[in-house]
Amino acid sequence: MCGIYAGVTNHSITTHLIDGLNALSYRGYDSAGIALISKQGLERRRAKGKLDNLTGLLKQTPLEGKVGIAHTRWATHGKPECRNAHPHMTLEVAVAHNGIIENYAELRKELEACGFGFESETDSETIPLLITCYLHKGMTQCEAIQNTLARLEGSFAIVALFDNCPDQLFAARQGSPLVIGHSDAGFYLSSDENALIDKSDAICHMQDGDLARITHNRLIITDFEGNIRKRVMTPSYAISEEQGKQGYRHYMLKEIYQQPAVIQQTLDHYLQEDGTLHPDLKSLPMESLCRLSIVACGTSSYAGVVAKYWMEEIAGLPVDIDIASEYRYRNTPYPPQQMALFISQSGETADTLAALRHASKGGQQTLSLVNVTNSSMASESDRMLPLLAGQEIGVASTKAFTAQLATLLLLTLVTARSNRQITQLQLQQHLNTLNTVPRLMDDLLNQTDTIRNTAQQLYRSEHATYLGRGIAYPLALEGALKLKEISYIHAQAYPAGELKHGPIALIDERMPVIIIAPPGPLFSKTLSNLREVHARGGNIILLSNQAGIDQAADFTDTAIVMPEMDALIQPLLYTLPLQLLAYYVALYKGTDIDQPRNLAKSVTVE
Repeated sequence: MCGIYAGVTNHSITTHLIDGLNALSYRGYDSAGIALISKQGLERRRAKGKLDNLTGLLKQTPLEGKVGIAHTRWATHGKPECRNAHPHMTLEVAVAHNGIIENYAELRKELEACGFGFESETDSETIPLLITCYLHKGMTQCEAIQNTLARLEGSFAIVALFDNCPDQLFAARQGSPLVIGHSDAGFYLSSDENALIDKSDAICHMQDGDLARITHNRLIITDFEGNIRKRVMTPSYAISEEQGKQGYRHYMLKEIYQQPAVIQQTLDHYLQEDGTLHPDLKSLPMESLCRLSIVACGTSSYAGVVAKYWMEEIAGLPVDIDIASEYRYRNTPYPPQQMALFISQSGETADTLAALRHASKGGQQTLSLVNVTNSSMASESDRMLPLLAGQEIGVASTKAFTAQLATLLLLTLVTARSNRQITQLQLQQHLNTLNTVPRLMDDLLNQTDTIRNTAQQLYRSEHATYLGRGIAYPLALEGALKLKEISYIHAQAYPAGELKHGPIALIDERMPVIIIAPPGPLFSKTLSNLREVHARGGNIILLSNQAGIDQAADFTDTAIVMPEMDALIQPLLYTLPLQLLAYYVALYKGTDIDQPRNLAKSVTVE
């Protein structure tokens, strides 16, 4: 969500700023802009829409300089219009900002009373105007920024460029990520370290309360009051296999097909050569817990719901599921033997990070599952388990979701063994089953013709319903979310048993119903729901094994045959056709699959 890219170098920086914004574009945006010090002084270019619009503008009215800032904006305060695009600036200073300034209305009134006019509808514009106000009072650039930071409430990553300090940048962080990269050419800054990989030899993650003053050959980091803070630059290594689409039409499709390798990498990390569990898992204090609370947003929360079924059935541990944006707004009692588990691909998800801090403040043990091991959540948790998904570019999460499932299943098995709910022999049998997942995924991904044909039937629909029972219900939720995210078809998921409690009123011949019905004790009940849908004319798409499909043949319009597998690993396999179905529906509709409208990869503001 929004992206900052900036640089202080010994060469022309315009092309590098645009390259940086391109690297950040997967986060989602609806406008973009740059500001730099040219021969004429502080100048800016902004454009609504895709980066092509900004690059076209720069061809018409070029900008060149060695110090500059750039930004991709995802609209929060104010419509996605050019006047609301970043950087915001006055004659003295330009600012790019990620985050939310919660007291902007108060600051705006104050600044308007002092004679300052606002060009935009944004909260961000208060920052350059407040800095300018302090400059007019005779303060230095550093003093003006420090006084401004003292007034801001909320979360922010800020990079500022001054007209009369043409060789330096100022950057500050409070609750929103900002990374500094170093190379022989100078320093670069970005919201995401992935955008710095090919420009930097070393990187440093700014921490909350950091204020950086940067020239092309010098970096000084202090707190907001000016006290020196020591930060270490660590080597940056490019991971070439993560770059580019590698022949796939979209990043999302590439990431779907990466899942067998991701699961194998997860297993290789958490299982030692002798087949035993990694010490990071075995050392977790799971045996002392009376309850586990899982907190996450979106796709990650659905992974948490799957884990609830696993934990309660296999490990005998009661689990509460909380949506992160709601978690800290109720007075939850914290038993001493409860742990809070937080799940986030980026490790910077604003609601989940705030929930983690809330739990930590309440004295809870905290454990995080994150895909970015130097993220805020990773550093602020008591314990952290890394997800081994690699960089995920597509906004709609795929490989990170299955990496979460695999890690949560391993955590479940550790807990079950710690609680003596399973024997050592049973643990080994479960691990052997889990080791079959990469091969089964490969087989499944090599048979997609039925899914493509089904998508051709589905893409003209305006609505869709997903049904599942037991552990298939969170898979229905995730399948519906994927369809909504990238095809813009309205989709809802329900526990199949809830069908008669309202949702059945929606069923008619225009309603496709995707039913996830793996074999098991709940299959006969799901089959009963399938018949109810058929009786009302619903267009049924069934996911099951061959035996299940044969049983339902008289009531099914389309069937996606799933391979035979142990019930333990069904969630990991059954999610793949749901991802592919959403992908091909969106492909036939012609939507922007990797960057769907209104969505951002990492939601870093509440």
